Amino acid sequence: MGAGATLWGPDTAVAAVGSLSLAVRYRVPLVTVVVTVCAAVVVGALLPLLVMLFYLASRGWRALGCACAAVALAGNWFAQPEQLLWSTRAYGPVLPFALVMVLGLWADSRRRLEASLTAQVEHLRVERELRAKQARLSERARIAAEMHDVLAHRLSLLALHAGALQRRAATLPEPVADRLALLRTTSTEALGDLRDVLGVLRDPDHPELQGQRVPGLRELPALFDEARAAGQEIDAVVEGAAGPLPASHRLAVHRLVQEALTNARKHAPGAPVRVVVRYGPPASSVEVHNRAGDPASAAGEPPVSSGYGLVGLAERVTALGGRLDYGPSGGGGWNIAADIPVSTVEEHLAPGAA
Repeated sequence: MGAGATLWGPDTAVAAVGSLSLAVRYRVPLVTVVVTVCAAVVVGALLPLLVMLFYLASRGWRALGCACAAVALAGNWFAQPEQLLWSTRAYGPVLPFALVMVLGLWADSRRRLEASLTAQVEHLRVERELRAKQARLSERARIAAEMHDVLAHRLSLLALHAGALQRRAATLPEPVADRLALLRTTSTEALGDLRDVLGVLRDPDHPELQGQRVPGLRELPALFDEARAAGQEIDAVVEGAAGPLPASHRLAVHRLVQEALTNARKHAPGAPVRVVVRYGPPASSVEVHNRAGDPASAAGEPPVSSGYGLVGLAERVTALGGRLDYGPSGGGGWNIAADIPVSTVEEHLAPGAA
């Protein structure tokens, strides 16, 4: 401002308004452009105009910045305020405008480079995830092919020979015929379960697989009947409805009962087993107790693992927010107890994973 201007005069007010308008340049840039250009024309306020030109250049609005500089210089020349933008300087009147425009263009280039690098990093991340997913699918397909070549072939042979022997059931003792029928049914169901597992391994997201049954998940009465057919004495109590519960919840209950019965057959042959299952909400409970068995009744029969250890079942129950307790009871018996809260959203481990 010139020498005749007072500290609180109109020129100071116009310069202050031009400076304060810079605070809203990110929200309303056009308003800031108009105010700073007017302040430069009327009172020769150079600094707010330079800041605004830098902002315009850094956002890629080069043409608008050049137009604002030209309008400010021309308007200031015609308005002839006390503070001229054309005042004689050693570096000339255009150099400040050119300098801030160059700096703004450099900032715009840097911003574009950062955006480009960020997009490339995101692209590489997505590409890496897709490659990892493809590798998992390929490995699942390979495992499914190996399982099909080995297990499906052997189970088919087992079911075929069991069916052939079952045709001669009339000539066999009744206990042997019953065991053959059980063997035939079990091998056939195992083939169906294997096909379900192989389908999930090959394409877990296929829409046709979403509505299929959970592999190996049958009703508990069928499991009890199968165990009784194998010679096990079972006293079972089942309360509540399992249908409305999530598949992962029902599968955990089923696996618990299945493992408890299998352990009783292996470690306490001939001992009676009591099973109490109460379906929730708010929680489902499973209690299985067996007395001490007679080891002599299992002579010559090697133990067969069910494939679902208590450690794995404890992990399954814990993943569902429940608790599993097991251990010896009085008199050489064994007790298993579990409480599993009922969840309305199935967001736990996938069905069938043990």
